[in-house]
Amino acid sequence: MSTYSNQSFRLPRKTLGAAWAIALGAIAPMLDSTMINIAIDPLNQAFHTTLDMIQWAITGYILALAIAIPVSGWLMNRYNGKRIFIGAVVAFGLMSILVGISWDIASFICFRLLQGFSAGIITALMSALLVKTAGPDHLGKVIAIVSTPMILGPILGPVIGGIIVQMASWHWIFFINVFILCIAVPLMIRYIPDFEPFDQDSRLDLPGILLLSAISASLIYGITKAARYASFYNHETVWWIAIGLMLIAVYMAYDHFRRHRTVLPMNLFVHRSFAASSAGLFLANMAIMGPMLILPLFFQNFRHFTAIESALALIPQGVGMLITRPLIGIMIDRIGARYVVIVSLVLALIGSIPMVFINDQTSMFWIALLLFIRGTSVGGIMLPLTSDAYTGLDSRQIPEASIGINIIENLGSSFGSAVIAAIVAGTAYTGQSAANVNIEGYQGGFLMSAVILVMIFLPGMLLTHKNNN
Repeated sequence: MSTYSNQSFRLPRKTLGAAWAIALGAIAPMLDSTMINIAIDPLNQAFHTTLDMIQWAITGYILALAIAIPVSGWLMNRYNGKRIFIGAVVAFGLMSILVGISWDIASFICFRLLQGFSAGIITALMSALLVKTAGPDHLGKVIAIVSTPMILGPILGPVIGGIIVQMASWHWIFFINVFILCIAVPLMIRYIPDFEPFDQDSRLDLPGILLLSAISASLIYGITKAARYASFYNHETVWWIAIGLMLIAVYMAYDHFRRHRTVLPMNLFVHRSFAASSAGLFLANMAIMGPMLILPLFFQNFRHFTAIESALALIPQGVGMLITRPLIGIMIDRIGARYVVIVSLVLALIGSIPMVFINDQTSMFWIALLLFIRGTSVGGIMLPLTSDAYTGLDSRQIPEASIGINIIENLGSSFGSAVIAAIVAGTAYTGQSAANVNIEGYQGGFLMSAVILVMIFLPGMLLTHKNNN
């Protein structure tokens, strides 16, 4: 008989309050990163500039976020985590105001970089503080709660952004962050407990931070160039990725020389759960975030939907995510990460493989059903991989592990978006008609997503499981 009871799976009230307070603090950055995509044309017109210049505001935000992640580990080690988290949230709100009142494209890009840096601190602290609060018994459920903004961002961001741009102006995409944070900050002050520094004796590993920042920046920048040129074989992509790989080798040598006393110790990957989760999260972000780029384009190009209608068409996927989310957290804590991931991968393939065959005549009912099925699987893949990454680690290793996981996820989502964008764009001038060409490109993108999902089975089998007998 099972030794578990329903009572054992209820979160303590203090833990639940802290989880939701931290999730609220992360909602604004998650919404902001998706809303700006809807405002690209208005921004072009407002600043009388080109798409390439506006793209720097988007790419620069991601790069600044990636650079902030290693810094966040040192901040968690040295200072009260609650104060750092709230300070980063307040800074994000202030930068949002400055972005909204930007007077030219240069000031807009500059303030977006500062906004991205504060978002990086928020992102890294979010997971680490919840791991510390929850402990091993409630980790699955707590990660399910705190990652809610990651779901709400892609679902609600484009819809809210489209409504704001249509009814007001692009400025309010950023000003709305202030209203969200006015609600979130008082709740964070009240419900988030104080977090003592993880390792107050730690020193700032400036060479390590600079190396990790340069690695993330060079790889992400090279990947964005691949999407632009519709190929990974352009000279800019090859050059920047080669630099990134060279810097990885330099960092590994530096970590060995410092005997793993670095901002991201390589001996973390000795832990099977951390290594398997890292590989799985990289692939999962490719498979899941990549199609998020092309689905709205599919609806706009072949269904002739508006931006708002395209965002609404993605809602079934978000509904699937939300429905399964509470159950996933409980199942991770009850049976472990391995079986939850395996079952979820099967569901993901059921929802993804038919997408390879969709065309402009496919019924929206079937597309919505496939998106719903795919959505039910997303949490069951991402949440167990995230929570299992911290299994077996000492509390002092949590900040470093959080840094590694966030860097890997950023790189995975960037790789996924670039690979699928390159596949879609690479078919632009092949085939007999424009319609067939584009359909083949989208079908190829979904096929790539399905192939990567199959690859996740291997790291998934290496995750932990629990024997309830």
